[in-house]
Amino acid sequence: MKARVSALAALALTALLVGCGGSVPPAPAPLELTIAHINDHHSNLDAFTDIEMRLDGAPTRVDLGGFAQLGQAFQAYAGRDDVLKLHAGDASSGTLYYTLFKGEADAALMNSVCFDAMTVGNHEFDDGDAQLARFIDLLHAGDCQTPVLSANVRPQAGTPLAPTTKSDYLKPYTVKTVRGVPVGIVGVTVKGTTMNASRPLPSTAFEDEVPAVQRSIDALKARGVRHIVLLSHLGYAADRAIAAQLSDVDVIIGGHTHTLLGDFGRLGPAFSVAGPYPTRAVNQQGQPVCIGQAWEYAKAIGEMRVRFNAEGEVAACEGQASLIIGERLQRQTASGAWAEVDAATRQRIATWLTNEPAVKMLAPEPGAAATLRRYAEQVDAMKARQIGTATEALCLVRVPGEAINRSAGTPGCEAAHTRARGSDIAQLTAQAFLAASLRADLALQNAGGVRVPLAAGPVSMNDAFTVMPFSNVLIEMPLTGAQVVAALEDAVDHHLDPAQSGGGGSHPYAAGLRWHLDMTQHRGQRFNQVEVRERTSGRWSAIDPARTYVLVTHDFLASGHDGYRTLGMAYASGNYVNTYLLYTQALVDAIQAHGNIGRPAPGDYSHQAVITAEGTRLP
Repeated sequence: MKARVSALAALALTALLVGCGGSVPPAPAPLELTIAHINDHHSNLDAFTDIEMRLDGAPTRVDLGGFAQLGQAFQAYAGRDDVLKLHAGDASSGTLYYTLFKGEADAALMNSVCFDAMTVGNHEFDDGDAQLARFIDLLHAGDCQTPVLSANVRPQAGTPLAPTTKSDYLKPYTVKTVRGVPVGIVGVTVKGTTMNASRPLPSTAFEDEVPAVQRSIDALKARGVRHIVLLSHLGYAADRAIAAQLSDVDVIIGGHTHTLLGDFGRLGPAFSVAGPYPTRAVNQQGQPVCIGQAWEYAKAIGEMRVRFNAEGEVAACEGQASLIIGERLQRQTASGAWAEVDAATRQRIATWLTNEPAVKMLAPEPGAAATLRRYAEQVDAMKARQIGTATEALCLVRVPGEAINRSAGTPGCEAAHTRARGSDIAQLTAQAFLAASLRADLALQNAGGVRVPLAAGPVSMNDAFTVMPFSNVLIEMPLTGAQVVAALEDAVDHHLDPAQSGGGGSHPYAAGLRWHLDMTQHRGQRFNQVEVRERTSGRWSAIDPARTYVLVTHDFLASGHDGYRTLGMAYASGNYVNTYLLYTQALVDAIQAHGNIGRPAPGDYSHQAVITAEGTRLP
């Protein structure tokens, strides 16, 4: 249809010009466009050290990611007029850089890249509309003036994001000229997760994603813009679904689900992928749509090359998401210790990498490195403070049995996502909550409230704040046993609902509470053999639906976010106690109290048995 309309319009214009004695305009030239993109860096500005991957056939430890190295990857596009540099959202929240600087460090490093556009992620609202406005001000403090986009977020006039008009800070779209051709970029923000799992103002409206995006595409088409890129913070599955619901969309550059796309099998089993890069779909008109996402935490950069024909349709797309590593390389010696490789080995690995598009080995970009040092010097003392030791890896899992290994590269976590126990680190944090409360019987943590695994070895203050980076406090609230089970059902029902696109962040983990979970069942029948442990005796017994228990959790869940409706209703009654204890401090205190920390005893895990939504019984 797109080609047919363009052809008919061209014929009509040609007939008109010839009839009037005019000349025939030249046909629009085909466009070749390169899109370099990242997503979900979550204030991760430093590289992840000692990540293991196979390089040139041998296990090698590398420094993965880092915004200064990422800056060097983007520097490779300097001087080219065919490149768009895009960020698909969730720049905020995740490390001490955000805790201390509230987006200032992120904006400074992003301005060293100078993105052509960024879309708003749900975590941009973690500290409310005013903080997002401040972050955008920081992005616009220099010469870059990166447009911040979202077609479906509508702040109310007179609020921080719309002091005079609704588009003061957030634009639905922007237009960039590439080799003389206008390219439209439309932003979109996940609705359900942002409203339920972040803190936007009640007056800030979130429209349904499809009609809001289509309205912006139509407005661009009316301006004569033929090439449309959707910069999406909806998630990989949602991107594939929305492609078929939109007309005239050509490319979707996504974020939100931290998805690695492509072929990384030769680098080791830890780097699990969800699909090809680019993933190909079709829009409402049956025309090609190319979809890309570039994992998480500044670990990778995506490069999508798109060729459009003269009718404005996608003729071909190809590309690669590439992992970014630094120049420090280690391998095991005969004694089993890890040591820096010798010069000959380094050269051999470097030569091998020239034919390996899945990995880029880069030095830091000097300007970005200098910018980062200004902030790093202010957090080094806090980051360096050791608070304990992990005797074994504490793996990160959201939903037991999920396809993605969120602990990729952490030794000892290679198959963690396939085990019924689920997340070691979420279990540990729930136990820390319970230890921090003098009166609670049970503790509850959501999977998304824990952000990274802990590798075996020293645990620093920075590790604790990276595991739990948000500014949440602990709440104690009385609930009946029936309400406790209903809250668990809320959580699983929420993440099994595809409309939420939450990536399993609501999935529950608990201390003093355990269960059997069957996700093939309907709501109300998924949790069985739910048991409570007596704090003093340690004895487990069946939960009593009529008995009142005291639950400790963080205020984000207690107030009903992330789908925890039962908790929200109890919270609204005012029958709770705010401890004002920062939830990360509870983890720090627990680690310091024990010194050495490891995985809980098997019987203490909340998940005692799990059947996945696909019907697989996990070991």
